Amino acid sequence: MSILITGGAGFIGTHTCVELLNKGEDLVVVDNFYNSNPQAIKNVKKITGKELKFYEANILDRGSLVKIFEENNIESVIHFAGLKAVGESVQKPIEYYTNNISGSLVLFDVMKQFNCKKVVFSSSATVYGNPEKCPITEDMPLSTTNPYGTSKLYIEQILRDIYVSDKEWGIVLLRYFNPIGAHTSGLIGEVPSGIPNNIMPYISKVASKKLEKVNVFGDDYNTPDGTGVRDYIHVVDLALGHLNALDKIRKEQNGSFTYNLGTGKGYSVLDLIKTFERVNNVEVPYEITDRRPGDIATCYSDPTKAEKEIGFKTVKNLEDMCRDTWNFEQNL
Repeated sequence: MSILITGGAGFIGTHTCVELLNKGEDLVVVDNFYNSNPQAIKNVKKITGKELKFYEANILDRGSLVKIFEENNIESVIHFAGLKAVGESVQKPIEYYTNNISGSLVLFDVMKQFNCKKVVFSSSATVYGNPEKCPITEDMPLSTTNPYGTSKLYIEQILRDIYVSDKEWGIVLLRYFNPIGAHTSGLIGEVPSGIPNNIMPYISKVASKKLEKVNVFGDDYNTPDGTGVRDYIHVVDLALGHLNALDKIRKEQNGSFTYNLGTGKGYSVLDLIKTFERVNNVEVPYEITDRRPGDIATCYSDPTKAEKEIGFKTVKNLEDMCRDTWNFEQNL
């Protein structure tokens, strides 16, 4: 029996593959390398010393997914595949809705066809929109401020509706906060195509002088230093959360469950830059620019439910995240 990982060559996907392989799981990975590369899969194998089965395909391609299910005994799916940049989604809403929502519908329908009814879905804290208060709990109102977040919210609802229609499904919706960091080996991390959309890879590119400066989008938010505050979580902690989630629906029960994956602490953009400089003894020039469309002031989690129900607890701190990111950047 195998676990199918969609988007398994991506940032969070590769780290989750490492943790699953280290646990002795059989993996089948599908990725179209839109925002990832084949070397990431090679490095997963190098870190673990183990093999996995890989298919280069797009989840919008039903025929490819059917072939994967025909050739493998898939018992559960961790669904990472999707476009993921907030700012880009504002510019390209049609691409985001097509890829993320239509691709997920194809995947879920093929799963149903092959009677594979266990799925862990890679959702996002963006489904909370502009939250009225922090920390954010799973029962707070849902809304979105950008097409990326809206696509995640729609997929969550689709999965909840699937469970209502068929109580044999086991579904976990994981709402990530802000994953950063890299594997301690320095072999896998975040490698965006072109100019990074996310803050941490941008900081590391500036620190290594590949980019001139970090643009800090707004310093007039209602936060301690005026810059946006986020809940940054180490990608390895986040990856381990998927193992906890999978264990729940494999061993315990069917149902639809939702969990925040975060640290419960908020750090500003300037906190991140200053910590990166201090921990790694580097300079990170930055410039304050206008706010970015779709961004919000403050967003951090209450991770209590995940700790209580699936035993999830983060162990790595902001210094670890900055140190591991820089180690990975120097290995590129």
